[in-house]
Amino acid sequence: MDYQQKNWLEWLVIAKFAINNKTHSATKVSSFIANYGRELRMKADIRRKGKVEKVTEFVKKMKKI
Repeated sequence: MDYQQKNWLEWLVIAKFAINNKTHSATKVSSFIANYGRELRMKADIRRKGKVEKVTEFVKKMKKI
């Protein structure tokens, strides 16, 4: 959260997502799956593994553009 606490809503959304997506030890499913019967969808696949470009290479490309 920033110093003036202006972005608290963003952090609230992130916290809600984390809680709803966490697997519960008793049910072995997330609370979202227990409530809605389906997986919680994300806009991006954060689990996808791929090559990450080095910052220096990225900067060089941006300078060329």
